[in-house]
Amino acid sequence: MAPPARPSRDRPHGRHRPSTAHQILRRCRINRLSTLDRRTGEPIRRYEHPAPGDLLHADVKKLGNIPDGGGWRFVGRVQGKHNRSATPGTARNAHYNPKLGHGFVHVVLDDHSRVAYAEIHNDETAATAAAVLRRAVAWFAARGVRPVRVLTDNGSCYRGKLWREACAELGIRPKHTRPYRPQTNGKVERFNRTLAQEWAFARHYPGEQARRKALPAWLHQYNHHRIHTAIGGHPPISRLTNLSGQYI
Repeated sequence: MAPPARPSRDRPHGRHRPSTAHQILRRCRINRLSTLDRRTGEPIRRYEHPAPGDLLHADVKKLGNIPDGGGWRFVGRVQGKHNRSATPGTARNAHYNPKLGHGFVHVVLDDHSRVAYAEIHNDETAATAAAVLRRAVAWFAARGVRPVRVLTDNGSCYRGKLWREACAELGIRPKHTRPYRPQTNGKVERFNRTLAQEWAFARHYPGEQARRKALPAWLHQYNHHRIHTAIGGHPPISRLTNLSGQYI
């Protein structure tokens, strides 16, 4: 009796080893996914200014407020809907559904060090954005950083007179990204994703005020202790070495 046939070692038709596929992609000069912009598919043009303060990035991250008792991500949709309705002072829309409103995290980030300053407010008006910029510049100055320029998108709070006046008062030159090209402000966009993953939606909060109270501690951890791969696996504050107040 003939022995049973051994399973074929041939790969299914049309399948290649990862090493073979990698060689083919390299020959065709196709970029790695990590080097491409997620939205456009175009290669990312990375840049970094040589010194702290050469360029600040400013942006606003919009977040839905958390109802008392916790949001649906952690308590489930049924309980989350009940919590929304039971939260005191909740407004209603035309369909009588509860409206909790939004929080707006105003972020100012240093291009060279990735050190970040942030405040959360109930609006994204020009007056609020300008006030945050003034406080951010004072915060950076206490750490030995003198901002020169600030880059923003084309949001209304960054295009008006109040923003220009604040920049002039602080001796900072305002810059704006090209329309429909938010990736130009990619460092702060990446920070916003980290902020959402590691603070805003990282754990169960019993309400919006609890989440807001947790922001300063998370920011300190991000600036002083969280390693950043783009700066050699060191925390952002390490790039302000020998600048006054960096351990505050």
